[in-house]
Order: sequence, then C-alpha cells, then structure tokens
Amino acid sequence: PPFRPDWASLDARPLPRWFDQAKVGVFVHWGVFSVPAWGSEWFWWHWRGERDPRYERFVRSRFPPGTSYADFAPRFTAHDFEPRQWAELFQRAGARYVVLTTKHHEGFTNWGSPRSWNWNSVDTGPHRDLVGELGEALRERNLHYGLYHSLMEWFNPLYLADKKGGFKTQDFVLKKMMPELYDLVLKYKPDLIWSDGDWEAPDSYWNSTSFLAWLYNESPVKDTVVVNDRWGRGCSCHHGGFYNCADKFQPGTLPGHKWEMCSSIDSLSWGYRSNMSLAELMDEASIIEELVQTVSLGGNYLLNVGPTKEGVIVPIFQERLLALGRWLDINGEAIYESQPWRVQVENCTDTVWYTAKGPAVYAIFLLWPRGSLLELCSPIPSPTTQVTMLGYAGTLKWQQSPGKGLLISLPFIPPSPLPQSGWALKLEGVM
Repeated sequence: PPFRPDWASLDARPLPRWFDQAKVGVFVHWGVFSVPAWGSEWFWWHWRGERDPRYERFVRSRFPPGTSYADFAPRFTAHDFEPRQWAELFQRAGARYVVLTTKHHEGFTNWGSPRSWNWNSVDTGPHRDLVGELGEALRERNLHYGLYHSLMEWFNPLYLADKKGGFKTQDFVLKKMMPELYDLVLKYKPDLIWSDGDWEAPDSYWNSTSFLAWLYNESPVKDTVVVNDRWGRGCSCHHGGFYNCADKFQPGTLPGHKWEMCSSIDSLSWGYRSNMSLAELMDEASIIEELVQTVSLGGNYLLNVGPTKEGVIVPIFQERLLALGRWLDINGEAIYESQPWRVQVENCTDTVWYTAKGPAVYAIFLLWPRGSLLELCSPIPSPTTQVTMLGYAGTLKWQQSPGKGLLISLPFIPPSPLPQSGWALKLEGVM
C-alpha cells in the first residue's frame, strides 16, 4: 500500500538493501565556505551571526575593506575540479557510495537552482553544475550517489521571517526549500538524501512527512532511495530510514536500527581549512579503528573530506583515503555485506571486533598480540573449525583455550605487504 505522510507509516518502509551492504562511503563538504577556508564550514555564521572577533580579524587581514560573504562566491572557482578523478579516488578508497553537499546552511547551491538566483554554482563562481558532473562520474563507476541538503539557511530573509513568527508561517519552505528538494530528486535521481539543518523547527514546519511520502510513493527513486533521520526537531535517532543521531555518533552497543557514523579526516572541520596541521588529522589506524567498530555494531562508515575552492582534494586527504582502500582490498570480505555477529567485541582479551557473513565469522584485531598468540573467548570451536587470515595464504593452527574459546597461532609475517593497522581472521565451523 502507499506510504502515508505520517511517521508510523514512513518508518515501516524497509530500508533498501544496497545501503546496509555498502558499509563504506565518502562525504564531501564543498561550497563558498571553501574560499575563506578557515575555522570551519560554519564560517559565515561565526563571522556574521555570532560576530566572533577572531573571524572579524581574519577577514580584515585577508580581504578588502567592506568584504561581504557574497563576495567570496566568485572566488569559489572549481578551476581544478575533475569529477572523474574524484570518482576514481573514492572507488580506490573502497567507498561504495559518495555524499556531496548540494547546499549547506549558507544557502549556496552547487547546481543551477532556479530558486537561488545568482547564489548558485552555475550563475557565479564555477559556472558549472557541480552536482550533475560528479553524479555522472560516480555512476560511470557504479558508485551510489547521495545528496546532502540543508533544510535551513542561516540568513535567508524568508526563513528568518518564519523563524521570527515562531514557524507559524511556511514561506521559506513553500517558496524556496521544498521546490529545491523536489528539483534535486527529479533532476539527479539520488540513491540517498542526507538531510540536515532541521533542529530549529518541527517536522510539521518542514513538511517532511509529505515530502517523504511522495519520495517513497511517486518519485523516480521510490524503490531505491535511502534517507537519514534529520527531518525536524526531535526526529534525529527516532524517525527516518537510517539514523545518524549526531555527528561522529558511536553507540557503544548494538543498536536496534540501521545507523551511520559520519566522521571527518580533519577532526576540527568538515570543510577545507588551509591552516590545518597534521596533528589535527585522523591517521590511518584511527580511521580503520572507527570503521571496524562501526561495522561490527551494524553501522555504515561515512568518511569526510573537504576539497579546496579550486576543487582539489589535498594530497594528505588522498593519502588517508587510499590507505583505507588498501586495507579494504585485503580485509573487505570482513566488512562489505557483513552482519553483526552475536558478540560484537571481545571482552576477555585485546580489542577484537566481530562481523559475520553467512556461516563465516570474522575476528578483526587492531593490535598484534604478544607472542603472536591470539585468544578468542567468544567463538565456540568444533571438530571442523578452520582459521585463515585474510591476505595470507594457508590455514592457521589453533587449539582450544582453557576458557573454551580458541587460542590461535598467528603467522610470522614481515612488516610488509600486509597493512599495519588491523588484521582479519576468518573463522569457519564455529558457533
């Protein structure tokens, strides 16, 4: 039956299978905020909304007197944006889906929105349809395409008027926000809509349930599209297709609902910062640890990069993505299309995370144990138990440990070519 525009009906829609199977995605925060490239993607709000003196000083020292935020738009050039290169990088990183900011809270649209006259990437700045170009390149490589979209816009006069009136009027929603959201779906047919900017007003103001009912019943992506949970104040972690709950959310225990952990290589920002330092960036081991922990607990892992205003993904971000990809080349069998096992994390020994696929159980350990002996307390062995290590030929010797688990003799391996941050054992014939 058709889905009704209420949460009870919408929340009952089965999540399209591709999303749970994909496990790994790349998030891209790109917009006019990439021009000052300082502080974070919330630059305009800190500068003009909060009047933060640090941002006042930054603009005064770097830009001509009287500079407004709108003056940054022509400098958002995307001169070096090569969508096919991006798509190749994301595929080599092991991503199965990519989410691009189509519009952040600043309101600038990365496509030629007719509702955002002169404040979009076709009328000014790049003079290109960034959303469309990246979508074509991703689909050439069979990567799923997600569109991030902010419901609110900090300084849009229509939004501010609705807000001033306690959100009893919907001029911004009816004249600006919803027409753009429908335009994105009809024009680009996304596999995922990553909604944000919802927290100031209830979902009734945003007309969220009406939109989602149309999306699930009538839109060109009704059977395949996936959405998150940011559709109005109080919806997060309660309503939607999959839950984000909060940025960098980690549940700690296995949730009862499909979820996604979004994280950023730059720990201080989602948008590009020209003054970031190495100490502020996640290293390869931290990224792999977050990925393994997230997937073991049934989540997807969405890792963010912020390109420069010219459209360059800086080499250090590329290096981190490619390191993740190399790890997944070897260990992806334990990640992609996996399910949580009956135990998620081992509690009797060094940190070991579990996943499962069919009858196989995967034990992923992040530190090499002393003496190359790994004890697993949770799996119960049988006479047919066999242990292998992904990326290593041959079976491993094991014996039953005193605690009825397994004591596994790991191979002596040189430091290369196996990755140095996490190894996956495949256990067959265990309970």
